[in-house]
Amino acid sequence: MVKKKTAFFCQECGYDSPKWLGKCPGCGAWNSMTEEVMKSEPARGGLALGLSTGQLPIPIAEVAVDDMPRFETGSEELDRVLGGGVIPGSMVLIVGDPGVGKSSLTLKICAHIAKNRGKVLYVTGEESTRQVRLRADRLNAINENLFVLSETNLDIIEQQAAKLAPELLVIDSIQTVFRPELQSAPGSVSQVRESAVQLLRLAKNNSIATFVVGHVTKDGALAGPRVLEHIVDTVLYFEGDRNAQFRVLRAVKNRFGSTNEIGLFEMRGEGLVDVPDASKLFLSERPMDVPGSVVIPTVEGTRPLLVEIQALVSDSPFMPPRRTSDYIDIKRIQLLLAVLEKRVGLMLGTSDVYVKIAGGIKVEEPAADLALIMALVSSFRNRNTTANTVTFGEVGLAGEVRAVSHAESRIREAAKMGFKRIILPKANLNNLPKISAIQLTGVETVIEALEAGLD
Repeated sequence: MVKKKTAFFCQECGYDSPKWLGKCPGCGAWNSMTEEVMKSEPARGGLALGLSTGQLPIPIAEVAVDDMPRFETGSEELDRVLGGGVIPGSMVLIVGDPGVGKSSLTLKICAHIAKNRGKVLYVTGEESTRQVRLRADRLNAINENLFVLSETNLDIIEQQAAKLAPELLVIDSIQTVFRPELQSAPGSVSQVRESAVQLLRLAKNNSIATFVVGHVTKDGALAGPRVLEHIVDTVLYFEGDRNAQFRVLRAVKNRFGSTNEIGLFEMRGEGLVDVPDASKLFLSERPMDVPGSVVIPTVEGTRPLLVEIQALVSDSPFMPPRRTSDYIDIKRIQLLLAVLEKRVGLMLGTSDVYVKIAGGIKVEEPAADLALIMALVSSFRNRNTTANTVTFGEVGLAGEVRAVSHAESRIREAAKMGFKRIILPKANLNNLPKISAIQLTGVETVIEALEAGLD
């Protein structure tokens, strides 16, 4: 009897080892190595991508380039993140926490494409067809061209997809499907990797746009091997608490568009709904005349958004004091606190500091530095910021305020929302068009900004 050859694979990153290890050398995770049977049969030719072989090398200038035909998904926010729509033959991975709205969004997309383009196949490995029908009734996603298949065997899924020839194929989720010739369980590193490769071959050979839903770990990262993100064409991450009102869809990889765009959605009874006027919603519950509240025009891709930064600084009975933040990097806050102590003379070493971005959107750009400092000082001194004012600018370690990009689009968004004054880097005032009914105050240092922005 031939003994089966096994190896140990990390369930977090896919690192393989001939023996069990307590700590993965690849990602550092503990107790993540599991034993799996190695595939013994020879690999079939062309399995990796399913592309034809035998072609001769040709000069890149002679390669024919045609415009890639995109089609709409029915969601303007999703189309923006994808780069203008879905490309036939592309493979999109959608990742998010349980209950964030992945299945609801994909089912609404299926209904729109089934109504406007042709057949759509929705494959579910986690629900029965009856459960999918109940959700489709709630989302008003019933169409005769929308076909549902409850199956986890990838060979059967491939047969049905080739027979139906759909415009769109949805797999919900990649962690539930399996290839029968592999001995490992569904969701393991080997199964996820090989299943993704087979789905990619199916999508490319038949020009079927494919959406794949993926699970996340407790840390919010994609569950399964890291190679899965390299296989697909586009990776979309849902951000935001499942109990929050808003969801943010962000592209972390996109072979056919920008990775800087985001899509904003609101969770309602009929599922995820586009949020076209996000600034108005983010500021709808903003308290007035409260210290520690500052509005910043942030830019995500080409889209300006007005969001509220809230800060609370209070004396701490504990040492060291606490530093916490929601949706903003805590290291950035610690750096700005050091600038305030050294350059402004504010002693914050014995104070607790809490910072939050209202609305649940993550702000990562350095243009939020000046607004953060304004909110921290406003709360520490218990002084309100000037009314109808927004603030943006990058702060250096010397206390200087540096110029940022997209200044004009930030100003126009603030003017559209009714703000009358903007505090911005003085270097950004050059070559800016004059915008009526709004006052621009240029500053060069943090001290100048605080004098201009606090009552």
